[in-house]
Amino acid sequence: MSTEPLPAAWRGLVDDAAIFPPGDVPLGAAAAEHQARRAEPYADLVGTFVVRDTDLPELKATPLALSVVVTGGAGNVTGLATLARKLHIAVEGIEIALRDPDDPVGAARRVVTAVDAARSEGLLDDHVPVYVEIPAACPEPAWLAAADEVAAAEHRLKFRTGGLDAAAYPAAHALARWIDAALDRETPFKCTAGLHHAVRHTGDDRFEHHGFLNVLVATLRAFDGAAVDDVVATLEQRDGEALVADAGELERARRWFTSFGSCSVTEPLDDLIALGLLEKP
Repeated sequence: MSTEPLPAAWRGLVDDAAIFPPGDVPLGAAAAEHQARRAEPYADLVGTFVVRDTDLPELKATPLALSVVVTGGAGNVTGLATLARKLHIAVEGIEIALRDPDDPVGAARRVVTAVDAARSEGLLDDHVPVYVEIPAACPEPAWLAAADEVAAAEHRLKFRTGGLDAAAYPAAHALARWIDAALDRETPFKCTAGLHHAVRHTGDDRFEHHGFLNVLVATLRAFDGAAVDDVVATLEQRDGEALVADAGELERARRWFTSFGSCSVTEPLDDLIALGLLEKP
């Protein structure tokens, strides 16, 4: 088994979200599998183990690095941080969706206030990133204004790129604008749902699935000044070999596109091997 670290482009790219749909692996089994994966080839591909705040009592004193999804609003942040401290759980990321689509700016400010309070009370370490998901249904001016609040507080953005119904899959133009907005604000982002595979494709569910390699290359192109239409074309590229040929120095994109949550770790790995971006162990 190789002990060489992965290239920077792939390290920590996939956050293990096995307990979430459509995987729905029971928490205990998913935690054990995540721990075992740390001894496997390409363990460096995997980042945090993603759980809900309501799962924390079952993970007392876990050795796993967790990214915790807040299931309620901003008011749940302090409770989450307090419980994690009490249970001796290392929180390495917090993910929260804004719950007021009619006032995303106000919702973002409430999240900022809650995180500031948790940090000032010593409940949440300063290094822990906070990823904020702005509702995709918000009108663009409101979405951008909420992104301003997130960026001003030096938090991060979270983009929903899939789910259990067609509405959860943003159009390439929408995703391109989100990426552009994040880069314009010098704000890192992660993606969640739908990115099991490297290259854009039509899934068995007949939905148009984005590819994580598409998003990486699109982020790099946007960072290098490509027009939005060119970024859209990259997101819509279905030829894996062409995408690899145009990839460039993807480690530069990882400064901004930090990771994506996936209920499968093996599918992204298999795709990277099939595309020749990683060697078969």
